Amino acid sequence: MELLLKADLPFIAITLTYQGASREVQNILVDTGSATTVISADVVADLGITPEATDILQTIRGVGGIEIVYERRIDALTIGDHTIHDFVIEVGGVDYGFDMNGILGMDALKQIKAIINLAEMKLAFSE
Repeated sequence: MELLLKADLPFIAITLTYQGASREVQNILVDTGSATTVISADVVADLGITPEATDILQTIRGVGGIEIVYERRIDALTIGDHTIHDFVIEVGGVDYGFDMNGILGMDALKQIKAIINLAEMKLAFSE
């Protein structure tokens, strides 16, 4: 799968599935420095992923600053031809000063056994 460089950072597209509905999401940063996968609330609202009264808010911290997120268990996260079923994403504002819809973190990268090949600008998968 091709990595697209934007502002010298690697981006890909993923597909999210929630309650049987799927949506491809572009502009997802591949980030080995992020422990978790965070998706923009604006992007997932049309899938029915919205805050609920029972959600527990969490604070995450990173180079981009501090963000308040909530967790949502989704049916599947698909990256290329690899799918992670029953996966937990964090949902938040994802406002880091440039055009992006989320972060693909180490939680997902480890599960799909990702190999990031920067020489060829590809995301591959270990079998």
